[in-house]
Order: sequence, then C-alpha cells, then structure tokens
Amino acid sequence: MTWIALKMLTGDRGKYFAIIFGISFASFLIAEQSAIFCGVMLRTTGRIRDTTGADVWVMNPGVRYLDDVKAISDDDVYRVRSVPGVAWAVNLYKGMGEAQLPDGTFQAVNLLGVDDASLAGAPNEMIVGRLGDLQQPDAVLVDEAGFHYLWPHEPLGTGKVFEMNDCRAVVVGVYRASQTFMTQPILYTRNSQATLFVPPYRRMIPFVLAKTQPGVTPKELARRIEAQTGLKALSKDGFILLTTNYYLRHTGIPLNIGTTVLLAFLVGCAIAGQTFYLFTVENLKQFGTLKAMGLSDRRLVAMILLQALVVGVIGYGIGVVLATLFGIFAQRAMPLLAFFLPWQVLILSGVAVVLISLVSSLLSIRRVVVLEPAVVFQG
Repeated sequence: MTWIALKMLTGDRGKYFAIIFGISFASFLIAEQSAIFCGVMLRTTGRIRDTTGADVWVMNPGVRYLDDVKAISDDDVYRVRSVPGVAWAVNLYKGMGEAQLPDGTFQAVNLLGVDDASLAGAPNEMIVGRLGDLQQPDAVLVDEAGFHYLWPHEPLGTGKVFEMNDCRAVVVGVYRASQTFMTQPILYTRNSQATLFVPPYRRMIPFVLAKTQPGVTPKELARRIEAQTGLKALSKDGFILLTTNYYLRHTGIPLNIGTTVLLAFLVGCAIAGQTFYLFTVENLKQFGTLKAMGLSDRRLVAMILLQALVVGVIGYGIGVVLATLFGIFAQRAMPLLAFFLPWQVLILSGVAVVLISLVSSLLSIRRVVVLEPAVVFQG
C-alpha cells in the first residue's frame, strides 16, 4: 500500500509540486522570520555578553533593561566589595556621547568606561592594537563596525583623532563586538576619561561589575549583594534574561514578526490544503477501487497521512535549506541584517510543517472516509 500511495501522490506532477511549493514556502518564511527574531533578540544583549570577566551586574533597583541607565552612587562599589563572596568589584560607566569628526560632522556613539587600573569589563577580542593601549592619554577603542561607520573609506587602523565634549579622543585599537540592537559605534575608554567625554553629572556610574570568589555561584552572590546593599544585582545570564524579557513585553518586535510567521502558516495551509484536496478528489475512483477490494478506512487514512508526511518532509527540508542559504548570503551583503538560526527554530519550523500537513490532509481524509465504493462503477 505504501508504493500505491506514493505512485498516486507523484502521478500528477503539477499538483505534487504545488503541494511541495506551498509547504516549502511556509517552512522558509517561518524559519527565516523566526531566525530574524532570534537575531534581533540576540542583539539586544550583545554588550552584556561582550563584557567579560564579571559574573554579577549591580545596578539601580529601577533598571528594567541594559539601556535603561539609572546612575547609582560612585561609592556603591565599596559597599559591593564588602559583601562576602566578592573577589573584586569595579565601576562601569555606560552612556551616550557625541563624536565630532575632523570634517565637522557629528555622530552619536555609545560610550563605556572601564576601571582605570584593571580595565575589567573591556573587550578581549582585539583586531588592531592592544588592550593595554587603553591606558594611554585620550585613548579609546572602537568596534569594527563602528570604525567603518565613522571612516567608511579607511582601512582598519589606529591613530584616528576626533573630539567629544571638546576633548581630544584617539583611537588606539579596534575590537570585534557582537552586533547590537542600535547601530551607533561603541567606544570603550577608562572611567576617568569617560567623565571628560560627556557633560558632568552629580552621579555618573550606572553599573558595578563583580566577580565571585571560588565556591560562590553568581546567583548566590547576587542575592547577598541585594540583601546587604539594597541595589539590584543579577548574574550575567539573569541580566540577559531581564533585558530580553523587556523587549519581548514592551516592544512590537514579537507582534510584528509573529504576524508574518502566522501568515506564512496560514498561506501554507491554504495552498497545501487546497491542492491536496483537489488531488484527493481527482483520485476518488482509485480510493473507491481500493475500498471495493476490501481495504479498510484505517488503511486509506494511513495512505493519506503517508502522502502528507512525504510532502511535508520534502517541503520542510527545502524551506530550511533556503532559509539557511538566505541567512548566509544576506548577511554577507547586508551586515546589519539580524539573523540567528538556532536548533529551536528548526524544531519550531518542523512542528509548523507537521501541523500544515495534518490540516491539509483533514478534508481529504473526511472525503475518503465517507466515500462509497460504488463510485468506481460510475461513468
């Protein structure tokens, strides 16, 4: 019966390819849009993941996500250091600056200031220059994408000079960073230098980075810091989760991309369902013949489900391969494209294709189950 089911499925090549096209199209859109959604969410936490060395982030209790900057006291770092289980703790400045290039143009930049002595929290994947060069006067590090954004026709290198807040800044290194939700260049400098690059405020520091002592987990240390200081303390993973949840709950990203995924699912159901139903109607005599020969409804339903499974697997494979190729080549042509295809997206696409295949076969199953064998004797 398996052979007969497959021969019936491929007998009409036009409808056979139409069903596969519908499922492939739906699988491609679902995987591609889901991967873009994952890529966007990944970018919202890029700077947290790039901040190496620290296990715990300490911040104002009102902070809801990474870019929700609320300053704390500059002396809070000493309170954090007094908590049992803290190996070290340093201030981390984060804010916005405005760079003035030699040609007179202005560009908003993300500015991060790390501890002057240890440089804890600075990026560690340098492309040009050395991290230690950040100790030089007026020194800044710029991310690779930001360098090309500021100097689009210049090769990567050091020595570029510009101004921020009427203060001289010199590029001493270029580092590789995870792409972020915003496209502004990301500059790293020392805390003492950062306070010169932006207008002064009474409180300048929004974060304290802390390292756990051996035998203490980040979650346990965060709990101790909160209890002793009254500040919000989160492990690195916890801060990533907090930021991601904020964008999921308070932005239109899930709704906008989710709408496209839902439309892809509905289009796949419509194309595959209609074509599969027409395919079944045109083969009613063959199903009637099998019924007249004594084949049970259960075996006929199994044949239809097998046909749906075959086109589903083929369509899923084609759609996922196309989505993967799209991500590879599109990111090369458009570096700003957010695309990340984890295994969870592959499972989601597979489940969606299974549902599309089942929905598309339901009407066909009903038509075959109520079919009378006498149809084979009709003219």
